[in-house]
Amino acid sequence: MSALGVGVVGCGVISDIYLKNAAVFPQFEIRAVADLRAEAAQAKADEYGSEAMTVEALLARDDIDIVLNLTIPAAHAEIGHRALEAGKHVYSEKPLAGSFEEARALNAAAGAAGLRLGCAPDTFLGGAHQTARALIDAGRIGRAVAGTATLMLPGHEAWHPNPDFYYSQPGGGPMMDMGPYYITAMLNLLGPIARVTALGGRARDSREIATGPRAGAQVPVEVDTHLAGVLEFAQGALVQIATSFDVRAHRHGPLELYGTEGSMTIPDPNRFDGTVELFETGEWRDQPMHHGHGDGNFRGLGLAQMAEAIGSGRPHCASGDLALHALEVMEAMHLAAQEGRAIEITTRCARPAPLAAGLGTGEIALQEEAA
Repeated sequence: MSALGVGVVGCGVISDIYLKNAAVFPQFEIRAVADLRAEAAQAKADEYGSEAMTVEALLARDDIDIVLNLTIPAAHAEIGHRALEAGKHVYSEKPLAGSFEEARALNAAAGAAGLRLGCAPDTFLGGAHQTARALIDAGRIGRAVAGTATLMLPGHEAWHPNPDFYYSQPGGGPMMDMGPYYITAMLNLLGPIARVTALGGRARDSREIATGPRAGAQVPVEVDTHLAGVLEFAQGALVQIATSFDVRAHRHGPLELYGTEGSMTIPDPNRFDGTVELFETGEWRDQPMHHGHGDGNFRGLGLAQMAEAIGSGRPHCASGDLALHALEVMEAMHLAAQEGRAIEITTRCARPAPLAAGLGTGEIALQEEAA
C-alpha cells in the first residue's frame, strides 16, 4: 500500500518523536505541521523537512488522510471534531479527550462519519508487551486472577519548566497523565474492566518549580496526586493499581500478573522494550522476545498500524473504543475516590488483536494476517 498522508496539529515536545519516527514507518508520511504558535510549527518543519501552515490550511489539504492530534488534552476533542468534519481520520495523543463525555461524543462522531479514530498509548504494541500477550494467550500463567500496576514518582516540577498542567488542569494528576499506559497495557492483556474502586489524596497544596525561567514559582495543586484502587476485570481478575506524584522512591515493579499456573512481571508500559519474566516450575525465567519494535522508542507504531489497517480494511489496535474505555476507567477511579464507592464501568472494548511475531522494524501485521 502507498503511504497515507499525515498532518500534525500541535508541535510541542511530544511531536519530536513522532516526526523522527516517520522515517521508520513506511505506512505514513508527514506532509504538514501546524500549531497555534506559528514559530513552533515553522521550527519543526525546518528540522524535519515538512511544511508549516495554519490548522485551517492543514485540514483543507486533500493529500492529508490522517490528522495526528498532539495538542494538549483540553483541546483533543475540539481538534478531533474539526478533523473529522474535514473528512480526516484522527490519531490522538492520550487521553482521547479532556473528559469521558467529550471522548464518547468524539468516538461516536468518528463512527457516524465512517472514519477511523485512534489514540495513544501504543506502547502495548511494542516487543515487550506483545511478548507478554503471547505468553498469556498461550496459557503460560493459567487463568489470570490478580495483579498489580504501580506508577509512583515524586512529581514533574523538579525537571519540567511549566508543570502547571500536571497539577491544576483537566487531564492532570498521575492517573490521567500516566494511567493510560498502565490501564491500556492491562486491557491488552486481560480485556475490559467491569468495576473500579479507589481512594485518593494529595501530599501538599502547591509545588515549587525547580528549573527554567519560572524557577521558584508556586503551582497550585487542584487534583489528587496519589490515587490507589482496584480494577475488577470482566474476566474476573482483580488488579491493584497505585499512581502517585507523592513518592520519592519505591521498589515495586511496574506491572505484575498472577495466574492459576504461574506469575509474570511485565516491563514499564511507558516503554516498548524490557524483559518479561515468567515464574513457572518453581523459578523465575527471562522470556525471549520474538516480536519487533522492542529495542527502542517506537511512538508512532499505533499510527502506522492504523494506517496499515485503513489500507487493508482491518481493525486497528489503538482504537477509539479502547481509549474511550480506558478514559472511563480513569475518570471513574477519581469519582470512586471522591464518593467512597465502587463504580460500574458502562463501556466495553474488545482486546486489541495481537501483532505477528518475527517481523522487522517498520513491518506491521496482525497475528491472523501472518498465519
